[in-house]
Amino acid sequence: MNLFAVIILIALVSEFAINILADVLNLRKLKTDLPESLAGYHDQNSYRKSQEYLRVNTRFGWLTSTFSLALILVFWFLGGFNVLDQIIRNYNLGPVSSGVLFIGILVAGKALIFLPFSIYDTFVIEEAFGFNKTSVKVFITDTVKGIVLAVGIGGPLLAVILLFFERTGPYAWIVCWITVVIFMLIMQFLVPSVIMPLFNTFEPIEEGDLKKSLMEYAASIAFPLTHVFRMDGSKRSSKSNAFFTGFGKSKRIVLYDTLIEQHTVPELVGVLAHEMGHFKLNHIKKNLVIAILQSGFMFYILSLCLSRKGLFDAFYMEHVSVYAGLVFFSMLFTPVDFFSHILMNMYSRKNEYEADRFAVITTQDNRSIKEALIKLSVNNLGNLFPHPFYVLLNYSHPPLMDRIYRIEKTIP
Repeated sequence: MNLFAVIILIALVSEFAINILADVLNLRKLKTDLPESLAGYHDQNSYRKSQEYLRVNTRFGWLTSTFSLALILVFWFLGGFNVLDQIIRNYNLGPVSSGVLFIGILVAGKALIFLPFSIYDTFVIEEAFGFNKTSVKVFITDTVKGIVLAVGIGGPLLAVILLFFERTGPYAWIVCWITVVIFMLIMQFLVPSVIMPLFNTFEPIEEGDLKKSLMEYAASIAFPLTHVFRMDGSKRSSKSNAFFTGFGKSKRIVLYDTLIEQHTVPELVGVLAHEMGHFKLNHIKKNLVIAILQSGFMFYILSLCLSRKGLFDAFYMEHVSVYAGLVFFSMLFTPVDFFSHILMNMYSRKNEYEADRFAVITTQDNRSIKEALIKLSVNNLGNLFPHPFYVLLNYSHPPLMDRIYRIEKTIP
């Protein structure tokens, strides 16, 4: 076992252990007493249900992550990567086609192996807690559509990256970076207008008090809002949410139909104000810039590792190839990815606080915003008291009680 193998093995096992530790601390922090401030939203039964939901999902997560780690290690140390590579090389397809097939088989194989876990999560766990609305037909069509998109979009992008690394020499990483940036920008327009409608129906909010209030608020902050869309989230789950996506004419604010049904008009205005806050505070553009810089850094480090024979020796490979190098680099990159994920979560939580503050100041209605956040958490069986270490690792949004405290401090 060489240095590359040791680094990757330590990284994989350490990440697994750290996440287990965070889960254990998170479970130990569960409180039996319902906070008085939430007594009007939770009763003891629903509060206990939210805690049991956390326990069940945590244990299922342990099972999934343990199986995933074991699968990777067994496949690795039994020489599975080399066996697959040798089989594909027998067909003499060339480096690009061989690479697409090599990575495609690994991705498809993992997806197939973990399909039962996804089925169990959807039709057993989510069903048991009253969330699942997904029919077998919808589940199957979603899966098929996901495969088609992965093959139709991911396949050509992967082929282009492999081609550039094969043909453009020492500056391949720059060419690949530019290609990925262009792809990311195009997807900002395609996702909301083309891809998302493949899975859900988006309809403009109908005329009435809600639309009038939303439009009036948008006008008050000089936001060029033409449509707010209602999405049929209830097609898959009773959970509710809202989000902002896209740029230019393709940008849209989306409210789940479940959110509209569960909240009052002032609360929905508060939710919309929060989402508009992300846009007005340039969070979306900043996130895109960060993603672009991250991808550039990743491609540069990748270019330094692709020719390292030691990386291929670590996985018992007989041949050095760009496509196998991409797979092995993704594992070698685990420590960097782990810490960058923590930093991005911290940045995201900061943005959420700022969007909350923007919403409170521009609506002058902290009560409705608090009500909306509390209802969202209660209806989605959110954990009211997550452990700080778990939050550090996993939360892109601040915990509910922290958000309420900040909102009350903004306008008492």
